[in-house]
Amino acid sequence: YSNFIDDLRVYVRGGTGGMGYPNLGGEGGRGGDVWFVARERTTLKSIREKYPHKRFVAGTGANSSVKALKGEKGKDCEVHVPLGISVLDDDGKQIGELNAAGERFLAARGGLGGSLATNFLPCKGQRRTVHLDLKLIADIGLVGFPNAGKSSLLSKISHAKPEIANYAFTTIQPELGKIMYADYKQISVADLPGLIEGAHANKGMGHKFLKHVERTKQLLLVVDISGFQLSIKTQFRTAFETILLLTKELELYKEELVTKPALLAINKMDLPCAKDNLDELMTQLENPQDFLHLLEEEIIPANMLEFREVIPISTYTGEGIEELKTCLRKSIDEQAEQVNEEYQKKKLLLLQTSK
Repeated sequence: YSNFIDDLRVYVRGGTGGMGYPNLGGEGGRGGDVWFVARERTTLKSIREKYPHKRFVAGTGANSSVKALKGEKGKDCEVHVPLGISVLDDDGKQIGELNAAGERFLAARGGLGGSLATNFLPCKGQRRTVHLDLKLIADIGLVGFPNAGKSSLLSKISHAKPEIANYAFTTIQPELGKIMYADYKQISVADLPGLIEGAHANKGMGHKFLKHVERTKQLLLVVDISGFQLSIKTQFRTAFETILLLTKELELYKEELVTKPALLAINKMDLPCAKDNLDELMTQLENPQDFLHLLEEEIIPANMLEFREVIPISTYTGEGIEELKTCLRKSIDEQAEQVNEEYQKKKLLLLQTSK
């Protein structure tokens, strides 16, 4: 991933409590806590650069004394982390997540101060190693095989300037762009490294790509109308087969991904025979069941993605780009409205049950 880091292993330790004061029954201060706090404009790379040892230890609680029988609590240690972080323990189990600015997660609790219950001896703070796992949060996630034109599309619809070339793996790290509309509405779009067959089994950049799809609100599949072939050693896939394969990879990684709202952009409409290929593809998409018997069983997903819109585009000539931006805006607005309606219904239901 070159300069992009989406997983960081860190050591956290709560502060040790302060000593108690046996003669007067004084209680030592509790050790400080280690907190992860979500902040915008923070990256895992900046954390690694600022704290190369990747160790975060909170302050020790103050000892009890004649002047202060109750010792002060140790200083907390706050670590600023990016939005979209999952906190995993060493066994890979998720123990917390931070999605919005200001959200906090208690990573390591400080130890209790010495008191009568502990024979006035302080307790050590909690200590453990955790993984900070970043999943990009974006409105739209671009999904497609290498060289489908995702990077070119991102550069056309947003202000992002991803690296573009006509060989398979141009994108080796996620790129985030923002579509700006005339009324100042913004939609974030993530261009993610290209999938290959077997990505669900972690082939290529499999899981490094697929985990980022989880945090996007909607999917935009980008497919080359002329089909796709990764190399001369791999099988050629038509546009229809490409859509099925992409769906299958998403489904095998996590079934819920196939239930996300999705749109389909058919790219490279400037190529010869593109119109004929598009007519054939639209027929196949209208009645996919009529064509599945012609394909190998292993590429057929259990559930088909239902596309809200199918938009033919050309990132080379600019054909369909404005229509695509309009469709993305409409789809995101409709989803927001639906979420709002569901929230209002739940609120109403709570009010009725409380009465």
